[in-house]
Amino acid sequence: MKTISIVIISLLTGNLLFAQQSKIVNTGVIEYDEVVNMFAIGRINLVVNHNQDKDMQLRAFDQYQANRPQFVTLKNKLTFNSNRSIYNTFRPTEEVVAFQANPLLNKYNTTYNDYTNATSVTQRNVQGTQFLVADSTRKIKWKIIPGNTREIAGYTCREAHGLIQDSLYVVAFYTEKIWVSGGPESFHGLPGMILCVVLPHEHVTWIATKVTEAPITDAAIVPPKGGKPMNNKQIADFLSLNFRNRGTLGMYQLKMFSL
Repeated sequence: MKTISIVIISLLTGNLLFAQQSKIVNTGVIEYDEVVNMFAIGRINLVVNHNQDKDMQLRAFDQYQANRPQFVTLKNKLTFNSNRSIYNTFRPTEEVVAFQANPLLNKYNTTYNDYTNATSVTQRNVQGTQFLVADSTRKIKWKIIPGNTREIAGYTCREAHGLIQDSLYVVAFYTEKIWVSGGPESFHGLPGMILCVVLPHEHVTWIATKVTEAPITDAAIVPPKGGKPMNNKQIADFLSLNFRNRGTLGMYQLKMFSL
């Protein structure tokens, strides 16, 4: 009798797990950790800063590494349904000290996507100036990598590689069990929700830590307001004008502020 009971419980548990894994989600909230490698970004600053003595820079960077954590984690949230989503970047609760400037630590983007009309509105902060960028959703060239999977926040995700801003290489993992073509920041366009984005050359990763299925109405997801109005071309021209001629560090800042 004990053996039969164990078999029945195992069958019921297996059926429950199968039901959970096979269930399609199209509305809810996803929490993301944005993990920044501060030491790697610090080395970018170190290499390109020609205005200081090299030995002095090295000593300052050694001291920075000895007293600060290598990785900083920022909290983000995506609220979504099958029609639209809104993504919020939260200010860190504790002070984060970078080795010179780091755009990832103070951009605080709010990104709204309308999947039905393929439009987006992003409120972004660029060195203290707030912009409101309204236009069509970003075009990303994706290539799905057959056979490569990864478990993230309880979901089996497939791997895809992409290219944005002509040269920014992206590795993403998405799940077909969340039937919405969205993701963190302005990353989207895959046949399912993106739960992880890695920019390997820019030393930052977004990874989902929790997925909560919940009914989310369209009325609960509205575009951000406030900021200097621009479209995609106008903000790209503004960023290019202000950062492209600042060398390697300027190009890094240009890419990060363009996210």
